[in-house]
Amino acid sequence: MLRRVPVLFLGALALFAGLAGGLARLGMAIPAPDLAHTHGALMVGGFLGTVIGLERAVALKRGWAFLAPALAGLGGLALLAGAPAAAGAALLVAGSAGLAAVAGLVALRQRALFTAMMALGALAWLGGNILWLAGRPFPAVVPFWIAFLVLTIGGERLELSRLLRPTPTRRITAPLPLALVLAALVLMAADAAAATAGWLFGAGLLAFTVWLCTYDAARRTVRQPGLTRFIGTCLLSGYVWLGIAGLVWLAGGSPAAGSTAYDAALHAVFLGFVFAMIFGHAPVIVPSVLGVEIPFNPWFYAHLTLLHGSLALRLAGDAAGWDAARHWGGAGNVAAILLFLVLTVNMAVRGRRLRAKR
Repeated sequence: MLRRVPVLFLGALALFAGLAGGLARLGMAIPAPDLAHTHGALMVGGFLGTVIGLERAVALKRGWAFLAPALAGLGGLALLAGAPAAAGAALLVAGSAGLAAVAGLVALRQRALFTAMMALGALAWLGGNILWLAGRPFPAVVPFWIAFLVLTIGGERLELSRLLRPTPTRRITAPLPLALVLAALVLMAADAAAATAGWLFGAGLLAFTVWLCTYDAARRTVRQPGLTRFIGTCLLSGYVWLGIAGLVWLAGGSPAAGSTAYDAALHAVFLGFVFAMIFGHAPVIVPSVLGVEIPFNPWFYAHLTLLHGSLALRLAGDAAGWDAARHWGGAGNVAAILLFLVLTVNMAVRGRRLRAKR
């Protein structure tokens, strides 16, 4: 248990630095404006890569598996400390290679589509990090990072969908979104047919949205009370943002870097989709990783509502060219994540007290 805390601390550092970098990218004055350049790498690699790697290491129960999140966390720390980008990228390559090894081992042990999907997601993260280390610009790398998160989450939800009565349609259609995303990544890695690659990528994200909205168990669990309903609400609302990102990518082929469409597509995925998943799964994952109980509180809906409302404002600002809306929406995004952390820590403390009284 003790070795998990320093790794999680590195992930938390990357999260706070990434949030500050996001505000800097919106033109807000922060003490460390250089973080704007590494905002994406800190959030995806330093934070999400560390947390996902830690979760996988705990599940695998192998000491060597903890190297993956540790290296990813150190990569985020290197970027935060102002080390050359190549040093941070190299550490993230090593961390993602470790996660790919863990996911590959799990896929070999349990041969199923969902384990293969999560292994391919880890490989997508590794591929994106290698491209970044090789000097490819961020817009060429970001789709690989998106694929890492979408395939990881998609694999997890596919695993849980087995609890529902299997149907031929569900089995047949499940590989389609994966095939579209992988085809797009192959073209992007080869730097070929950019418009076609962007179209395939958007179609893949949209296909994932349709599949998840149709077959995910959240469609049923959202009708149940308490934490179960909250998780279902987080999942289904997150899928809406994934679909919006797919539509933006599909309509524009590949949104131009720095454009409002690019901002909308990326944050619909990284904020609307990914953080809705984090909000929903935290009360379940935190206890398994840290052994700390997180009792459900209806106030959890506050950070979820703030996330979606502020992101809608941000994307409205993107669509209308209204900078004030984008800035306020971005600030609201950060506030939602901070509120989530405050409420989660508060309920963890409360849960520990309740456990001590039993």
